Amino acid sequence: MDGANGSSLQLDFLYQVTQVQSGIETLMEATVLLSVSISFIYLNSIMFLALRSRSSFSEMSRYILFSQMLINDSILLMITSLLYSLALVNLTLTKAVCSLFVMVSAVSFNVSPLNLAVMSLERYVAICFPLHHPSIATPGRTKIVIVVIWFLSSMNFLIEIFFSAVSDPYFLTGHVYCTREQLFVAKWQYDMCQGFNSFFFVTVGITIIYTYGGIMVAARSIKAQKASRTVLLHLIQLGLCLTSFLYGTIERALAVFSSSLFINLRYLNFLFILLLPRCLSPLIYGLRDESVRSVFFCYLRCSARRTKPITIH
Repeated sequence: MDGANGSSLQLDFLYQVTQVQSGIETLMEATVLLSVSISFIYLNSIMFLALRSRSSFSEMSRYILFSQMLINDSILLMITSLLYSLALVNLTLTKAVCSLFVMVSAVSFNVSPLNLAVMSLERYVAICFPLHHPSIATPGRTKIVIVVIWFLSSMNFLIEIFFSAVSDPYFLTGHVYCTREQLFVAKWQYDMCQGFNSFFFVTVGITIIYTYGGIMVAARSIKAQKASRTVLLHLIQLGLCLTSFLYGTIERALAVFSSSLFINLRYLNFLFILLLPRCLSPLIYGLRDESVRSVFFCYLRCSARRTKPITIH
């Protein structure tokens, strides 16, 4: 932070982007990173088109929520890869522009676990209250829930950014290495960020475990057994989200322990802890669903051949 904010606002947890080792290494890292991101964004796009190809998918809550997962994780992959690439080449952004990128990244990060919780609740209602499911899990209500999810996910960041804009006279003109922590001007912002994240993940974890237990109790049919495996997959996906949640903690620990270790491992930490779990989560979920899998591979083959698939309703 600059001197205008006073030494009392110096935050020990802020970390600076380190200098890269060489131009060749930077180019290789950025190439691998962007290749992985673009590949999985492409696969997510194909799967999203496959879902949109059938009207039955757009009328079922579980597939509406799954489409939301694909869009959200693709946005997160795109923004985080962009910000990390900027860090690799030591580029700074104005705080206002950085805030826009970080807001999209932070909100989409929070949306993922909440979306998983709603998907688990939808399966719970479908199995434990099948007669009420058509009236509860309607497409209209599902879309309203999605809006609420995005609102709840953005609430804490909007508070942070408003406080930073009011408190920092250099908010519109100051340049920073673009990370969420670099936008903080007070310690309570970091504490609130951690508190919101912890609350989200604990609440979602309890919700998924509860719905899994409820479905297991009702698992007397093949349909219920499939639903229980689906919710268990949601729990695994939540674990993948948790690895992303630990990314910042691991990176700060590496920086404190050894600066050389931080420089050498920060790229691997980003790739395997933050990026790959987000890539694999929607792909695993989609390929497990027989209805989605068949349409997805049809679209994937047609895309490779550059032919138009036949739309089936």
